[in-house]
Amino acid sequence: MSAARHPRPANLVGVPIDEIAKRYTGRFKDKTADWAAFEDAKIEGWKRAQHRFIGAGGSGKHDDPTVIPAGNFTLSIMYVEPGQGNAAHTHEVEECFFVLKGHLDVFFEDETGKRIYERLGPWECVSAPAGVIHGYDNRSLEPVYFQVMLGRGKPETMGYADDRLFQNRDGHLRK
Repeated sequence: MSAARHPRPANLVGVPIDEIAKRYTGRFKDKTADWAAFEDAKIEGWKRAQHRFIGAGGSGKHDDPTVIPAGNFTLSIMYVEPGQGNAAHTHEVEECFFVLKGHLDVFFEDETGKRIYERLGPWECVSAPAGVIHGYDNRSLEPVYFQVMLGRGKPETMGYADDRLFQNRDGHLRK
């Protein structure tokens, strides 16, 4: 006989284990690439697709029924073609990028516009602390797949460093 050494969350008390296993398993084959996951993804140079696995990430799409419910973090897989990336932004929590395939140039930026790049290859990662301006570019010749994690189950929509993007940061959520 097995004994759980920690209590289940209230919403899972009494739920059969087969239902838990089904609801908390995500398969890539069941995911649809969301090319409109972020407001800046509409703009050439920042086009990318999000595959949500746990929670919505920084997209703000918290009502997606196909994702595993988020507890204390989110997890997505991003697909980025060469020449595309992500606008400079911040989050109220840390954000981690972990490259699975390809190469990704992640940048950190200060309020003067000074930008430092770190090139990541497969099985390398970077963590951007809360409030630090950051983003990424695929400056390679091949697409890149990487994992993104945010340190809150329902993080705020990303805070773009650019005033125009920030003013409309939730534009992709409006029908």
